[in-house]
Amino acid sequence: MGNRKEPRKAVQVPVRIFGTDRDGAVFSQKAVTVNVSRSGVELAAVQAQLALDEIIGLTYGSNRVHFRVKWVGQAGTPKAGHVGLLNISPEKALWNFPLPSGPIDAYLPAQPERRRYPRFRCQNSVEIHVHNGASFWGTVADLSLGGCYVEMPIPLEAGTRVKIGIWLDQQDKAWAEAEVAHRTPGFGVGIHFTEISDQNLDLIRQFLSKLTPFSRKGGMGKTI
Repeated sequence: MGNRKEPRKAVQVPVRIFGTDRDGAVFSQKAVTVNVSRSGVELAAVQAQLALDEIIGLTYGSNRVHFRVKWVGQAGTPKAGHVGLLNISPEKALWNFPLPSGPIDAYLPAQPERRRYPRFRCQNSVEIHVHNGASFWGTVADLSLGGCYVEMPIPLEAGTRVKIGIWLDQQDKAWAEAEVAHRTPGFGVGIHFTEISDQNLDLIRQFLSKLTPFSRKGGMGKTI
């Protein structure tokens, strides 16, 4: 198990989670909190089979926030039906009760790293052109050398082939051929780069070199 650096509060309140499970099926269900911190939450009574690093929605009362799945309890253990979530929008209000203050919660259960490239938090504008279809604007919520997660109100279907242009600052824009890897209704899509030139890859690499993984700092994309 990892080490928690942020204090958590043991509290049981009902919430609702929704999104797409590991098989790509849309779900919406009730769950209950086990403990809560300023950046994360552990839930129990989760029936949906969730994939690590998937983005899901959580509502508490009238508030709704995006969370990333960081760990899933194994079947046949006391943690079966439990999941650990990381708040990817910690600046948004969610809970109506006070939480203990402290440093950032770096807790993660021991598990193998499944991603080839580290991901970096950002807020960059992106234009998405569907092959033989429509064009959209969205916001890149995290970016890596292999792909990105784009927040958009009407997610594209998994498997959709697109060409995307990511604004890295006011002058530079990186282009790539890509494919929608997964979707989260109401939130956005995970996009995998399928073809990108060395020049565009270098632009992304230079931009990411200024950030730290999951940092909220960095250049804003072109405003629309």
